[in-house]
Amino acid sequence: MTKEILVRVIPRSSKNEIVEETENYLKIKLTASPVKGEANKSLIKFLAQKYNVSPSRVEIIKGLTSKNKLVRIY
Repeated sequence: MTKEILVRVIPRSSKNEIVEETENYLKIKLTASPVKGEANKSLIKFLAQKYNVSPSRVEIIKGLTSKNKLVRIY
């Protein structure tokens, strides 16, 4: 299974949660700050749990420094 998903990240929220979800789009609130890649690490861990895969199988393809990201899960 390889899946590419567009993700909109809202950092510094009160809890980690999905606020909007369609087949290929997620809007996710994360508690982590976007400083030093903390939000990216948190996003990878969050998506790995959601899709029940290892964090090493979640990759941010585009948007490392943006709120809009393209993520591949394989």
